[in-house]
Amino acid sequence: MKHDNWTTDNMPDLSGKIIIVTGGNSGLGYESVKAFAEKNAEVILACRNTEKGEAAKAELLAQAPDAKIVVKKLDLMDLASIEKFATEIKHNYTQLNVLLNNAGIMSTPYFTTNDGLEAQNGTNHYGHFALTGQLMDLIKATPKSRVVNVSSMAHKWGKMDFNNPLFENGKGYTPMKSYSRSKLSNLLFTYELQRWFDTHKIDAMALATHPGISKTNLDRYMRTKISFKLLMPLAKLITQSQDWGALPQIRAAADPAVKPAEYYGPHRGMKGYPVVVESNNASHSMEDAKKLWELSEAITKVTFK
Repeated sequence: MKHDNWTTDNMPDLSGKIIIVTGGNSGLGYESVKAFAEKNAEVILACRNTEKGEAAKAELLAQAPDAKIVVKKLDLMDLASIEKFATEIKHNYTQLNVLLNNAGIMSTPYFTTNDGLEAQNGTNHYGHFALTGQLMDLIKATPKSRVVNVSSMAHKWGKMDFNNPLFENGKGYTPMKSYSRSKLSNLLFTYELQRWFDTHKIDAMALATHPGISKTNLDRYMRTKISFKLLMPLAKLITQSQDWGALPQIRAAADPAVKPAEYYGPHRGMKGYPVVVESNNASHSMEDAKKLWELSEAITKVTFK
C-alpha cells in the first residue's frame, strides 16, 4: 500500500484546541497526549487511576515544560463516573475539538463492570458510547470537531450476537471472542455516528483507527499463557513501538486532510506509516450498526440529542 511517510512532524500547530484522550496515562494514549501537547493543544488526560495520570503528566512536562495537560478521573467501567466526568468537562470548557476514545482492555477473563456489563465490551464500546453521547453538546458546538475511535485488526474476527450481546453470565464467552466483538462494535459505532452527523447536519467527523501490532501493556492478560511466550520471538519481528502504533490515531485526530468515516492503520498492516485502510464487510452493516446504536442507548441510558 502506498504511503506518504506521515509522522508527528507533519502535524499542524494545535494552539487553541481542546483534546480529550481516554486512557492517556500509558501506551498509545500516552504517546497521543505527548504529540498533541507538543503541538500546543490543551490535552485532557482522562484515566481511571489519577495517580498514574499525574505521574504520566510529570514525565511529559519534564520533556516539554510548557505543555498544557489536565488530568481528570474517568472510569469507563462505571456509567456514573462517565456522567460525572462529562458534566465537569461541560462546566469547564466551551469547546471540544477532538475526543480520542483510546482506552481499552484486551483478552481478559470474564468479569463485569460496575453496572453489570461484560467488561471488555462494557469498556471498549459501551463506555465510550456513553461518553461520546454525554459530550455531544460540546462536540456540536465546535466547528470541525472529531470523534476518533480506536479499533483493532481483531474486528475481522468479531461477530455480533444481539440475542446475547454481553455474554450474559459468561455464556459463550471467550476472551478473544469478546475483544473482537468490542472492536467490531467500535467500527459499527464510528460509521453510524458519521451518518448521524450527516443526517443532523453537524459539522463533525467520526473516524476510526487501529495500531497494527504495537508494544503496549494491552496484552498484559495474555503474557502468562504458554502460547504467548512461544510466539514472542516472532512477535518481535512483526510488532512496532508504541509511538509508531499511536500514529494512526494521532493522524486521524490532527491531520487537516482526513475525511469523514475514514479508517487509519499502518500501511503494512501490522506496522508502518499511518494510511487509510479498509475494514471488513461486517463493519459496514447498516442493519447491525442501527441495532447496536439502539442497544447502546438502552444499556447506557444515554440518548444522542
